[in-house]
Amino acid sequence: MTGEQRLFIGGAWVEPEHGHYEVIDPATEEAVGLAPEASRDQVHAAAAAAREAFGAWSRTPAEERAAVLGRAAGIIQRNFLPYAELAQAESGATTGTARGMQVGVAVARFRRYAKVEPVEQPLPPQINEAGPFGGAAVMGALAVRHPVGVVTCITSYNNPWANPAGKVAPALAMGNTVVVKPAPQDPLSVYRMAEALEAAGAPPGVVNVVSGSRPEAGEAAVDCPDVDMVSFTGSTAVGQRIAEVCGRGMKRQLMELGGKGAAVVFDDADLDSAVSGIGTTFSFYSGQICTAPTRVIVQRGVYDRLVERLAAYARHLTVGDPRGQGTVVGPVISAAHRDRVEAYVELGRKEGARVVAGGERPAAERGFYVAPTLLADCTPDMRVVREEIFGPVVAVLPFDDEEEAVTLANDSDYGLIDYVWSGDVARAFRVARRLRAGGVGVNTVGRNMEAPFGGFKKSGVGRDVGSYALHAYSEVQAIVWPG
Repeated sequence: MTGEQRLFIGGAWVEPEHGHYEVIDPATEEAVGLAPEASRDQVHAAAAAAREAFGAWSRTPAEERAAVLGRAAGIIQRNFLPYAELAQAESGATTGTARGMQVGVAVARFRRYAKVEPVEQPLPPQINEAGPFGGAAVMGALAVRHPVGVVTCITSYNNPWANPAGKVAPALAMGNTVVVKPAPQDPLSVYRMAEALEAAGAPPGVVNVVSGSRPEAGEAAVDCPDVDMVSFTGSTAVGQRIAEVCGRGMKRQLMELGGKGAAVVFDDADLDSAVSGIGTTFSFYSGQICTAPTRVIVQRGVYDRLVERLAAYARHLTVGDPRGQGTVVGPVISAAHRDRVEAYVELGRKEGARVVAGGERPAAERGFYVAPTLLADCTPDMRVVREEIFGPVVAVLPFDDEEEAVTLANDSDYGLIDYVWSGDVARAFRVARRLRAGGVGVNTVGRNMEAPFGGFKKSGVGRDVGSYALHAYSEVQAIVWPG
């Protein structure tokens, strides 16, 4: 138990007005600690503190803001193991994931945005003819990026370090101030991040953290008049409700929402690469990842072989205690989510899908475990094909030719990350350009962490990562003058 956590508002650690709630370890079902339940007034106080701090922080030289982020990265690195242990206890991540993909990525993101980038871009001069606005002139122009203001960052439960760091670091680098509303399931790590920023010299009010298990805190963090922008990672349904509120207040938005990634596998593909890449769906974050290729669209010539090999891959994954050596698949975040994933598997059976791996709850005395499950012989109309399950479940569909593959891949409300496997690189890139997704992996599930990240359709609004995140957390001003 980590004890009773306090809220972080205006540089002070504040007792929550609505008490505390338990944060549960998904592997043991035991309490990790007590998270604070913020009241609506306290969330508004956090936004007011961010508003008060904005003027001075936005005028602070970019080099000084970057130095704060760099020092925070060093503090997180020095506390790497205890921070990873806390993240693992809150989220149920395996040891390798908690260390490398949660805390490790957070350190990398703070270091990335500790680099100062220019905010001014000179534009080519324009020759204007004489007219009603004056005589002929050569007009110079400059595009200047400014901070948006107070940003509410609402983060996802699947990564309590990397996801908040990916919002907070670029927002602060651009001169914004933030109110962070972490996911209710694993908020304690975000408070450790706030401690690191405080120790690194972030002035009072620049970073505020408020949590809650009920909708009240999140709603207040979105509708508060002091908030200029909302950056949200989570479900499309919640994102739509947030967007409605932002629309009424003309607040800026950055939305990373659901995904139902398609992996298109042609009959000339390297099946070892395809199976290995798609197989990470079964294991990484226990399938709780929006970038996973959970719709596998396979050309008929290799369909049976790929299904057989993916099934074998799934069956050999070690499911169990995330702290155990050799464990690949840990628990999902909660009992409710386990039940939801299992309900989808049963729905797939009823819809006519063939369960070729998994489908049964793993034997465990405690913990919220789901067996990696492969559903074959699916059709495009099935709900298990169309809806985001967010668990270790993959649906496989056959196709005959390239045109059908593209049609099936694009037949989705989502469009975050898709994948193409083919030995014909020209065809792979041709298909990739036709896919309605924010990103496409060609013969890989790897990422380039400077490439823009975000979704088409109901998978989101805007782009972040690398320099694109700095653009997302800024407003652009044009300055024009006669040459």
